[in-house]
Amino acid sequence: MERNLGFVLIAVGVAVVVLGLLVWSGGLSWFGRLPGDIRIEGERTRLYVPIISMLLVSIVATVAVNLVTRWWR
Repeated sequence: MERNLGFVLIAVGVAVVVLGLLVWSGGLSWFGRLPGDIRIEGERTRLYVPIISMLLVSIVATVAVNLVTRWWR
């Protein structure tokens, strides 16, 4: 059990580092600018509702969690 937990923590850490490198390098500059994301900008206010971007995050997270739980069994 402890060995599996260590592997999971290392995998999560590597995933966070890779995601950080993508954000830092501009590899995710398209994220948040997808068709369906609502962006309203006024003179003094900004409203940003990333509907499609969060739907994409939800789908990717669901698939990842399902794959991990199937692999864990």
